[in-house]
Amino acid sequence: MQTLKAVKTKLGNTIELLGTPDKYNTLIIGVVHGDEPQGKFLTEKYLQKNPNSNLLFIPCLNPDGMKANKRCNSNGVDINRNFPTKNWGENTSEAGSNPADYYGGTSPASEIETKFVVDVIEKYRPKLILTLHAPYKIVNYDGPAEDIAQKISAIIKYPVEPSIGYPTPGSFGTWAGVERNIPIITLELDEKIPVENLFQPVSEIFDLFSV
Repeated sequence: MQTLKAVKTKLGNTIELLGTPDKYNTLIIGVVHGDEPQGKFLTEKYLQKNPNSNLLFIPCLNPDGMKANKRCNSNGVDINRNFPTKNWGENTSEAGSNPADYYGGTSPASEIETKFVVDVIEKYRPKLILTLHAPYKIVNYDGPAEDIAQKISAIIKYPVEPSIGYPTPGSFGTWAGVERNIPIITLELDEKIPVENLFQPVSEIFDLFSV
């Protein structure tokens, strides 16, 4: 497993793409939102046990937000509303939440974190992308990924939901799944249980794509 690409964030933290050159078909992304740290733990523990995995990993896309335990990055931007979609900039928020937590930035793909993902996908062209979020306990999908979502659901016992339940303009799923037809899974994990309890089912899910 090598560092294939790395950048520094505004606060000097490192975002890394880990993988084995020419041996991949799936990209796993953790910690898009800094207050959802489960993805970093799960991907790093998986790599400890599977150092020769043929998956691509971004264990922590938003290290600035994670260190501050905040959803957004150090510019106050929700990375998952900053992708250059056709609907970027439209109003978005979960009912009862703070609209500032869903700020899409000054322009599409304005953020270091967003540009990193866009560059990775354009260079490596993964056939499937799995992002790890919390806390809704669902398997959400965009693009041609319903069959994959059902397989994941059978492992982790979360329901499959094609919609998160509220508008998400500028989201990664819209940009990569809806507009580029890449199968995208947004796995919303249970945040109320110890993250260690998620390792077994999530490892089985990763193993689905280790072919």
